[in-house]
Amino acid sequence: MKKKLIRLTTIDNSLNILLKGQLKYLNKTFEVIGVANDSGVLSSVAKREGIRTIGVPMQRKISIIHDLRSLWALYRLFRKEHPFIVHANTPKASFLGMVAAWFTRVPHRIYLVTGLRFETVHGPFRLLLKTMERITCFCATKVIPEGDGVKEALYREHITKKPLEKILNGNINGIDVDYFSRSKDIINQASDIRNGSNAFTFIFIGRMVRDKGINELIGAFHKLSSEDPLIRLLLVGTFEDKLDPVLPETKRLIETSENIVFVGYQNDVRPYLAASDVLILPSYREGFPNVVLQAGAMGLPCIVTDINGSNEIIIPNRNGIIIPKQNTEALYLAMKHYRQHPELVKEMAQEARPLIISRFLQQDVWNAILNMYKAL
Repeated sequence: MKKKLIRLTTIDNSLNILLKGQLKYLNKTFEVIGVANDSGVLSSVAKREGIRTIGVPMQRKISIIHDLRSLWALYRLFRKEHPFIVHANTPKASFLGMVAAWFTRVPHRIYLVTGLRFETVHGPFRLLLKTMERITCFCATKVIPEGDGVKEALYREHITKKPLEKILNGNINGIDVDYFSRSKDIINQASDIRNGSNAFTFIFIGRMVRDKGINELIGAFHKLSSEDPLIRLLLVGTFEDKLDPVLPETKRLIETSENIVFVGYQNDVRPYLAASDVLILPSYREGFPNVVLQAGAMGLPCIVTDINGSNEIIIPNRNGIIIPKQNTEALYLAMKHYRQHPELVKEMAQEARPLIISRFLQQDVWNAILNMYKAL
């Protein structure tokens, strides 16, 4: 009989997007069970990956009553399933999952740290988030930082003293370079998106929230576009007005600027990457951002902030530029530099994809994760 492996995330879309293909691969060796809050996506994950999925109500925000109910549901689930491994990522699922797995004495409790939210908050809430991280790490038998930056932060902030080692060069799932490539169909779709425009195009992909640096991005772009009208900015993602809203003036500029194209959430970002020249991710914090890997695989140089993950993917002067976070002027100058040096953009674009292939190939990451499980 196969040993049971529970992969746990807070919301089902994380299983759907972040672990695409990996669960099916691991299911050849283990009996994989995907667990998350079911918003209607779990059934499609089960069908695509060929695994069993179980819905457990969980919320991303902190809510004592709801979180206690979720903890109890996970406790009962682990008592029923008797998993050999519980492997969790995303903050809330990891906290609740590691505590429930500790109480039920699951033999192997793996916490994959993909980001540290406390790094961008202050005061009592920061202390609360750090305390939750310490409890999560204490209950885990193995803590895996997604990258070197996360590892350093865990030690620096005294979250855990456990041995920490990332998987290969970092990242949770690697990159499918066959999928993220410029096929004829993708190029045709990109041409439709450009719609005959020869404007130099920057692109942002992600949640439209303060922590992603949207305020700085729009400020820098507005300044540059007032000087040079032959540029445009593609925004791919959704606004989150409750959790971490952008400034009202930022949203107003997005809605009114003729040079900004907001397309909302897109299931397939490849045509939009292919229609662009440079990716920008001015985030305040990340674990190991997939969008930078995806852009690199599609042959785009990047502008990223000097934060965990991003500064491990981007090699300055080879596949991108690294700037200080929360710095509108630095972002403006980096964008202007790319705009004024198109030959540099082409040189970096040619090197971007080979660098991703050499370090973050998806199959290599899957093999490393499977070997880690087998060694337990």
